[in-house]
Amino acid sequence: MTPGQGLDHGAVVTGLGAMTPLGANAADSWQALLDSRSGVRCLDEEHEGWPGDLPVRIAGSVSADPVEVLGRVHARKLDRGEQLAVAAAREAFEDAGRPQVEPERLAVVVGTGIGGVLSTLGQNDVYERSGMRKLSSYAIPMLMPNGPAAWVSIDLGARGGARSPVSACASGAESIALGLDLIRLDRADVVVVGGTEASLHPFIVAAFAQMKALSRQEGDPAAVSRPFDAARSGFVMAEGAAVLVLERAEFARARGARVYGAVAGAAVTSSARHISASDSEGQVLAIRAALRDAELEPRDIGHVHAHATSTPGGDLAEAEAVAKALGDHPVVTATKSMTGHMLGASGAFGAMSALLALHHGVVPATRNLDELDPGVQLDVVSGENRTGRWDAALANSFGFGGHNVSLVLTRTA
Repeated sequence: MTPGQGLDHGAVVTGLGAMTPLGANAADSWQALLDSRSGVRCLDEEHEGWPGDLPVRIAGSVSADPVEVLGRVHARKLDRGEQLAVAAAREAFEDAGRPQVEPERLAVVVGTGIGGVLSTLGQNDVYERSGMRKLSSYAIPMLMPNGPAAWVSIDLGARGGARSPVSACASGAESIALGLDLIRLDRADVVVVGGTEASLHPFIVAAFAQMKALSRQEGDPAAVSRPFDAARSGFVMAEGAAVLVLERAEFARARGARVYGAVAGAAVTSSARHISASDSEGQVLAIRAALRDAELEPRDIGHVHAHATSTPGGDLAEAEAVAKALGDHPVVTATKSMTGHMLGASGAFGAMSALLALHHGVVPATRNLDELDPGVQLDVVSGENRTGRWDAALANSFGFGGHNVSLVLTRTA
């Protein structure tokens, strides 16, 4: 393929925003990836009063307070996940140059895996302790899964629709796929897309631990998330938000917008086999369908941003799927080794990371990869970042329920 291929067939990316365990914005989060810094911390440092018998006491918490971005008066109406989404969306829209677009041609697609669970559990505690009169009048808007998309649309004045994919850990990636569809169907000129999650609560941590999804490794918190490593033992929970601004290529060109690259193809499949187990067959279908959608061949993909959460079975299933669908030539990385697993935000951040890798010509190294699992037959970057020039990348995202989403990103000339 040639640089810039897929720009007219897909949607160009003109703005990026993020609040993650690595940084208060997209640029800081990207630099932290390049510096191989970890955002995983001990929960006891920031969450006083958590039960002493909680088996997992580490997570990736956002390094900045979204309330400082939104202001306390506005923020008190929003669940934390909604706060993160609005803050990231504001950054992305500003980064895109605040495109002058008719409100009816500006759409929002922001997904979440769990929704406003902190508000749900917190307001339930208030109700049981003090009764109905003490409940927040915003309790329902704070807990509903469409809340992040709704608040972003209100904040930006977007009247082209506010959509909310809820597909577990694939929600952020599916939001990008839906945004691409809206551009292609000419239902919008600009679509603000992404994912958000804020669910660091003892009940959620305990529930994931009960199903043996979380690592219980002790020692340095920064060393626990280790995708593709032979000693990996489960994922590390995290919170965060990542938002991208997609535009019709003609619209972006007409206004002279700076372009990071393009979303050239996307595919969404469902494995229809198991509610929580990974399935390489469904993942292969998603990868191949995304390539067809982008009108590319396996050899065109130079870089893969893996979903790779650090679970024993999940990482192997994805490695098998990537090798079967693409071969062993792409350069692979897994940034959850640094962020932890941001659930519904992870797919959007993964796509952002893959796009920046193409844009800057550098793939961040996977942290904590001391010994590659012998079952992983891929070129996984570790130790030092890998520099080069790649024209296309694949970003994978998978979620409980058998949700499989693959995105194809391309760079500009």
